[in-house]
Amino acid sequence: MSELITAELVDLDLSAATKDVAARSLAERMVAAHRVTDLDGLLADVAAREAQMPTGLDGGIGIPHCRSEHVNAPTLAFGRSAAGIDFGAADGPADLVFLIAAPAGADDDHLTILSGLARRLMDPEFTAALRAGTDPAAVAALIRGEEPAEEPAAEEEGTAPEAAEAETAEAAGSVPFRIVAVTSCPTGIAHTYMAAESLAAAGRAEGVEVTVETQGSGGFKKLDPAVIAAADAVIWAHDVEVRERTRFRGKPLVDVGVKAGINRPAELIAEARRKAERGEIAAVSEADGGKDSGDRDADRSGADHAHFGVRLRTYLMSGVSYMVPFVAAGGLLIALSFAIGGYETASAKSVADHFVWGEADSWAALLNQIGSAAFAFLVPVLAGYIAYGMADRPALVPGFVGGSIALTVNAGFLGGLVAGLLAGAVVMAIQRVPVHATLRGIMPVLVIPLTASAVVGFLMFIVVGKPIASLQNALTDWLNGLSGSNAVILGVVLGLMMCFDMGGPLNKVAYAFAVGGLADPTDGSLKVMAAVMAAGMVPPLAMALATTVRKKLFTKTERENGRAAWVLGASFITEGAIPFAAADPLRVIPSVMAGGAVTGALSMAFGATLRAPHGGAFVVPLIGEPFLYLLAIAAGTLVATALVVLLKGARRAAPDPAGAAGASGSGDSRVPVAA
Repeated sequence: MSELITAELVDLDLSAATKDVAARSLAERMVAAHRVTDLDGLLADVAAREAQMPTGLDGGIGIPHCRSEHVNAPTLAFGRSAAGIDFGAADGPADLVFLIAAPAGADDDHLTILSGLARRLMDPEFTAALRAGTDPAAVAALIRGEEPAEEPAAEEEGTAPEAAEAETAEAAGSVPFRIVAVTSCPTGIAHTYMAAESLAAAGRAEGVEVTVETQGSGGFKKLDPAVIAAADAVIWAHDVEVRERTRFRGKPLVDVGVKAGINRPAELIAEARRKAERGEIAAVSEADGGKDSGDRDADRSGADHAHFGVRLRTYLMSGVSYMVPFVAAGGLLIALSFAIGGYETASAKSVADHFVWGEADSWAALLNQIGSAAFAFLVPVLAGYIAYGMADRPALVPGFVGGSIALTVNAGFLGGLVAGLLAGAVVMAIQRVPVHATLRGIMPVLVIPLTASAVVGFLMFIVVGKPIASLQNALTDWLNGLSGSNAVILGVVLGLMMCFDMGGPLNKVAYAFAVGGLADPTDGSLKVMAAVMAAGMVPPLAMALATTVRKKLFTKTERENGRAAWVLGASFITEGAIPFAAADPLRVIPSVMAGGAVTGALSMAFGATLRAPHGGAFVVPLIGEPFLYLLAIAAGTLVATALVVLLKGARRAAPDPAGAAGASGSGDSRVPVAA
């Protein structure tokens, strides 16, 4: 950390009431130090990261951070606030604020900075020294790790704590109690490494050998199998699932949330000792994370329930993400076949027996039949990878089998969803059954696929398949029967969902609903697909137009992003508007949602249809009612543009309570953005 921070990047009297003002103040120091090329661009990236998850840590610490193309080199700025600033930590405001910025491609540097700083923040002497420091240069040196240390001399004399413990153990002819631990958190940065450092420090104090595997956002380096084998117990301090957890099978296990690893490591070590003494061995499988009924910690007991919806969404999105390439390839091939040979191509004879090189109809039939073959995998892939997301590779076979049966009984897209969830649940249940060690090797390749496929097949054929098929048929009939106000209302809802989070969960749900209908296309499902794609094009197109017609309302970086947004919007890449939404969410998001609602409603009202799941303006020739479809997109874009210009213009005209603090030197007089 020798070149990350200098005295000019330290503010020991940070006067900021909000985290946005604090970030701007520290970022301005980075600009003055020639570490940042665009202040507002950096702040937009900081706000986008903060919107994902608050960066406040217990103990009065805030660590706003980001990777940004506007940063020249990994940089750290530090501010100390007397009043405290709310960064979202559970224990209250932060008085120590670290703004960390790394170049866009410097992932390793970024994670090294964060993990190193997070570990040092676990040292009470370090944070106390930061709070007591009066000289910026001395504080910068402290953060760089240049404070005097006596440890090397002590080690040479053989009096370091670790050396003393090792000598004592060797003299006594004993081996210290050994623990292996895994730490992880949703972002895989700060809490992951703070928990690791806390456990290691507590182990040294207790005379316990603690070896930690940090499963951070930059991947993880697996513990040596020999180290795991020699361990007496295991501690998992995690808020996301432990990867490759069966490595720790056959050991006493303490399973807690990551904050327990930070706040009470000594208790966890003591609990691990007690379990080892009692000979309690946890049953660890790839699905259950090793959690047994007697091993629930208070820090995790409510977490699994609180995050069930998040995990369910993750399972479903896993299936959808693997399904989309099949939809894209198959849908575009079928759409191209119709463009070449017309809709009668769908009833052409097999090209394996009837293909003429020089006939366009033969080529159209070939494209159609290849696309149809790709589409045949849609529901099985969806079900298979939902199950895979729940219970890993052993669930793939029952998932695919259940998805195929869903097609056989005409349960369609909904049947695939249910089959995937059933397969995952059945495999997870089987994995919880204790088995003899001699059978463990064949469980994932024989016993689990065989048993789970039989159970899922029975449920899909006999129990749930027909009711789901009836529901699927009712949904299809409803979509086909939509007209007038009902169709318009559905278009409004889909448009709002597509534009609310621009690539987030609601956007993906609307898109998955649309592409699911393409598995068995009807007039109603094709209208839904058209409305979804049209609405998804509006946010980037609106921001591109707004930065063109009212340049003064946007920063230089936003104007550059606006030029790229033209292409992104035309290509149906809704995420092209995210930089604008991150910088000014309260004005941008409502504006583009209104535009998306208008476009979705008009598309449904006009009866536009679409057989391709993607492509934007490049598949307009394949759209039913193409002129009216483009009119709907244009209308929504104009509405969103007018609203965002109006709202930004009103803000610009309003008095700036922050005074000169909001100035960036680029002619932008905006107040700090809301996170």
